[in-house]
Amino acid sequence: MNTFLLRGLLGLWLLCYISACKVTKPYQAPPIDTTGLYRDEVPKDTVTLAQLPWRTLFTDAPLQALIADGIAHNLDLQVAVARVQAADAYFRQSQAAFLPSLSGTAYVARIKSASYVGLGSFAAATQYQLYGTASWQADVWGQLRSSKRSYLALLRQSVAYQRAVQTSLVSSIATDYYLLLSLDKQLAVTQQTVASRDQTVKTMRALSEAGIVTGAAVVQAQASRYAASVTIPDLKQQIRETENTISLLLGRAPSSIVRSTLEAQQPVATLQTGVPAQLLRYRPEVQEAEYAYQSAFELTNAARTYFYPALTLTATGGYSTFTPSTLFNPASFFGTLAGGLVTPILNRGVNKARLRVAHAQQAEAQLNLQTAVLTGGRDVANALYSYQAAGDKVVERTQQLDALDKSVRYSQALLASGFANYTEVLTAQQSLLAAQLSSVNDRQQQLQAITSLYQALGGGWQ
Repeated sequence: MNTFLLRGLLGLWLLCYISACKVTKPYQAPPIDTTGLYRDEVPKDTVTLAQLPWRTLFTDAPLQALIADGIAHNLDLQVAVARVQAADAYFRQSQAAFLPSLSGTAYVARIKSASYVGLGSFAAATQYQLYGTASWQADVWGQLRSSKRSYLALLRQSVAYQRAVQTSLVSSIATDYYLLLSLDKQLAVTQQTVASRDQTVKTMRALSEAGIVTGAAVVQAQASRYAASVTIPDLKQQIRETENTISLLLGRAPSSIVRSTLEAQQPVATLQTGVPAQLLRYRPEVQEAEYAYQSAFELTNAARTYFYPALTLTATGGYSTFTPSTLFNPASFFGTLAGGLVTPILNRGVNKARLRVAHAQQAEAQLNLQTAVLTGGRDVANALYSYQAAGDKVVERTQQLDALDKSVRYSQALLASGFANYTEVLTAQQSLLAAQLSSVNDRQQQLQAITSLYQALGGGWQ
């Protein structure tokens, strides 16, 4: 009888397994349109900046030390690592779902039967039982397999999230570092300007004593000097706040930051973006979205299986006796083996709702994936144009600085000869300082555009 039962169950399982191929569907990545993703850029070379390790892109030694420190101690990155560990635990649990569950029970009961049940009355007795119960659900329709693939996709999604946090961290440290160098340079230019205007004040006094200029020119020179020096406290405050921001990224209390100079930075010669389709491989945010879609796809597969019967095998075996000394006697052994099919008939629309929700979540995940790709394309296009704009400004700014420097020298010479007033000198000096500070910003924009492009393409996690 037992052999007949087992053969019947195995035959039923084989029939259902063959039918299961029509219940679940093999995963296929959704089509992603990357046409014109980088706007005016039409790359054909598959070499991309994202392939470079961050140490190769950022060659400044102090910056490398900061990035390495950030990767080791950043708190957000540690949170991302914890998420990966949690996702791994869920995936391992989904693998274990294929195994039978097993539980053990030790049972002691004091029993006395009432006489009215027809068995007659007898003295109370103590029953001792020691038994185990095993239960196994056959993955007939692929529900467990689909769930396992869904958890695997979620594990990979959490790994992609960790990569996204690291790429953002690398970019943020580099961006704030370049900002810090830019502020250092602006402070140095401003302090140099203040020293120059101190000399101008002395010159104006000498010219006033010689009767070449009036006392108003001396006062204007002093006001011009103070106009420059009053910006120094703000620059120092920005430097301090930027140092504190970098310290937070490094997972430590606010402190000073070791750094080099803006002039020491050597950016890459060419910016290679690769083809847009490579965003699917390198950009972690796109990887996250694709794995989320894959997980939703497999959950839709699992939702379909709830419409079909579930096959469960249950076995119980152990010892039962009224005398502790005979507990492990062969005569005390008992056991049962049962197999059952449970099929849904009426369950208030739960299965239908589950499938509709799964379809909707899969469609949402596909839209999120397309959004992630478009967002990556926007970020790449913005970074490329920002770099180009900064380069164009550098050429024009160099000529502007040369012309303004000559203007200051010429106006000072004319003032000393009595052919110009101090207003012309003041205007030329103010224009030169503004251009010098803008030149520093141009350099910072160029470096920042490279960093932004590197992150947009998915670089920084390798």
